[in-house]
Amino acid sequence: QVQLVESGGGLVQPGGSLRLSCAASGFTFRSYAMRWYRQAPGKERELVAGISSGSNSTNYADSVKGRFTISRDNAKNTVYLQMNSLKLEDTAVYFCTAWGVNYVYWGQGTQVTVSS
Repeated sequence: QVQLVESGGGLVQPGGSLRLSCAASGFTFRSYAMRWYRQAPGKERELVAGISSGSNSTNYADSVKGRFTISRDNAKNTVYLQMNSLKLEDTAVYFCTAWGVNYVYWGQGTQVTVSS
């Protein structure tokens, strides 16, 4: 049974930091590229950051470059998203996704709210 379980979301003030985690199980984690998406109310889902299966390649949305860092620990089957200097517009539900050759898996999402 494939599972992607996000954690670490919550309420934070502008300028603050959060670290999201996504624990994976039920598939060969090290063989999958991982991506974080987010969806704000009334907006389309957007790609935030991605990391290759071997961690040798990462990519970021322009809106988060220099503030967010994606990483993974294949020994722990976990992907992370370190979010610094958070802005009001970062408020969204954040989804962890796993991208394989034939399958794509999605987590249930974790809410991140940036508010003063």
